[in-house]
Amino acid sequence: MEKGWTGLPYHSISEHFKRIFNEKVYKIPVSVVDDCPNRLGLKGMKTCSFCDVWGSAAREESFQLGLNEQILKYKEVVGDKYNAKKFLVYFQAYTNTFTKIPSLRSNFETALQHNFVNGFIIGTRPDCISEAVLQLWQEYCQKTFVAVELGVQSFNNSHLEFMHRGHTAEDSLKAINKISSKTSVDLGIHLIFGSPGETTEEIKQWALICNDLPITNVKLHNMHVLKNTTLEKWHAEGTFTPIEFDEYRDRVATFLSYLHPRIAIHRLTAYSSRWDELIAPKWTADKMGPHQKIIDHLRAQKIYQGCNLDVQNEFDRILFQQMSLRVERTTGM
Repeated sequence: MEKGWTGLPYHSISEHFKRIFNEKVYKIPVSVVDDCPNRLGLKGMKTCSFCDVWGSAAREESFQLGLNEQILKYKEVVGDKYNAKKFLVYFQAYTNTFTKIPSLRSNFETALQHNFVNGFIIGTRPDCISEAVLQLWQEYCQKTFVAVELGVQSFNNSHLEFMHRGHTAEDSLKAINKISSKTSVDLGIHLIFGSPGETTEEIKQWALICNDLPITNVKLHNMHVLKNTTLEKWHAEGTFTPIEFDEYRDRVATFLSYLHPRIAIHRLTAYSSRWDELIAPKWTADKMGPHQKIIDHLRAQKIYQGCNLDVQNEFDRILFQQMSLRVERTTGM
């Protein structure tokens, strides 16, 4: 099957990157910080209710290796597996702007000393964006590709309180607009579906909010329970039950149907690589199964990205018509 809009009912991040680099690029996830404002309890903050001790690190052994060692090790693993030639270093775990500017600069320089590295991606929070950080990002935008993934997680403040995020939806919107106005980074956000009281209508509204934001991509996660988290305690007490797959699948379908096709999708579900630490739901330990089931559902229901949008301008009408025809030709819709 061909990738992107010629084979999927949504705009994939791989297609987004391919337009930028003219070929497929692969991420090298690295860990260079080991804390964040929440975990330190700054200003009365609490650790995010869903966050385990690894802070979203892809590989916990990363914390035992220096940055250069991580880059070389995981480049070899990914390169051998996919015959990859181009890479982006992904500063993933914890909050990657929660450190001093000289340290950030040193990390960027270490990454860029390798000729196979074509840029980097920085994971951070809406409330850890200083003027100095923005200036540093823009400085490196003049040298290489720089992307930022912002942990927005929700546009509903009650859900953010449940997650113990320590920032508001308004903080996220301010951070997004500040980053966009003062830098040239490729900006994306993370969203989590499955908080108590979440509705289909607000999922629709989040997509519409995204359409009006200066972002190029979104990464979707389902709320899941890991060991040594606040969610584990709530789950054991019976006060929190994670979202079931069918309900989550339907929310993803709703979100995509109202999301403008210009916005790329990183992934459709969360994946718990440390399956022995996953408590619930167990389907989160399956890397590709839920992803494929969502795609199958979208095709069966004739849903594709942006299909429910009320298109207002001629350019978008032509774009949507082209997308619809491509999906129909390649999926039998």
